[in-house]
Amino acid sequence: MSLVDDLKSQFGDHITGANLEAVDPWIEVAPAGLRDVCEHLKSEPSLQFDMCNCITGVDYLQTDEKKAKKTDWEPHTEVVYHLSSISRKHTLVLKVILPRWKDDVEGELPEVPTVSDIWRTADWHEREVFDLCGIRFTGHPDLRRILCPEDWIGHPLRKDYQMPADYHGIRGK
Repeated sequence: MSLVDDLKSQFGDHITGANLEAVDPWIEVAPAGLRDVCEHLKSEPSLQFDMCNCITGVDYLQTDEKKAKKTDWEPHTEVVYHLSSISRKHTLVLKVILPRWKDDVEGELPEVPTVSDIWRTADWHEREVFDLCGIRFTGHPDLRRILCPEDWIGHPLRKDYQMPADYHGIRGK
């Protein structure tokens, strides 16, 4: 039985896609199932994904109208988790697809549950994704900016981000 089949048998519709033939094999997980899947991946003796190497936010938005008409996907955000098993010497990528805005209300950040209590390294990774990409990690113990100042407005890696003309009297470009 493959890893995807095993996860589908345990987590059903929470496993929404996969490509294990990719350079970085990945499995897509629904936000509601993320924590359960992550806990399983870490605790299952045959898997032992004991390290969260990186968490990345990706904004899938095409701002050029002509190019947007040619895309075969709807605008969305993704949270990408790179996991490793030190003892088993294997890796896996998890993807969670989210809307660009929570409940389609512009300005309301999309949400996904934290995994910072499963892997301690996720703490700062989630803060970075929150800060730069505007994705809220519910249940995070200290979700605040980590790279931008606390009073910074917006999330610089969102494709619709508008750089402020000035910040505390300092003019930008």
